[in-house]
Amino acid sequence: MPYVEGEDRHQIYLLPNTLDDFVEEESPVRVIDAYVDSLVREELEFRVYSGTKAGQKPYHREDLLKLYLYCYMNGIRSPRKMETETKKNIELMWLIGKLQPDHGTLSDFMKNNQSAIKKLFREFNLMLKGFGLIDGQLVAIDGTKIKANCSKKHHINATIIGKKLEHINEKNRCIFA
Repeated sequence: MPYVEGEDRHQIYLLPNTLDDFVEEESPVRVIDAYVDSLVREELEFRVYSGTKAGQKPYHREDLLKLYLYCYMNGIRSPRKMETETKKNIELMWLIGKLQPDHGTLSDFMKNNQSAIKKLFREFNLMLKGFGLIDGQLVAIDGTKIKANCSKKHHINATIIGKKLEHINEKNRCIFA
């Protein structure tokens, strides 16, 4: 019985495939790329690095923004998971040119530019909603699990609050009378 065979991973090709061949024309990653490239850099209000310090050169803000937008659209929030995605996700490799920033760099970028990133995400969502790519009906999904610790003596409702307020008012009347 014949099976479908994959390509030999050690085969060398005369005309190699490009990353662009692996990203579909209608892929959302192309929207992110076009959006970030269309932004006016001076209006972004992101922290700009002078490049005078010793060590590794900084990443372009635009590349890190593309990475953050892609990961947030795909439910990836952790900088460590973002770092892993840059090594295995072909769309992400295409988007940021095979860059692989480490989790510390990603975390620092978010920490130093938090308000600017929130503003950018808000504008990006409004743009997607304006183009009809998202409907804007689902606001958020919260997966927080909270363990309640409530007994009869610690339970507070409207009646108990009313009684406590009356008690406080009575004490205040006695003090100021």
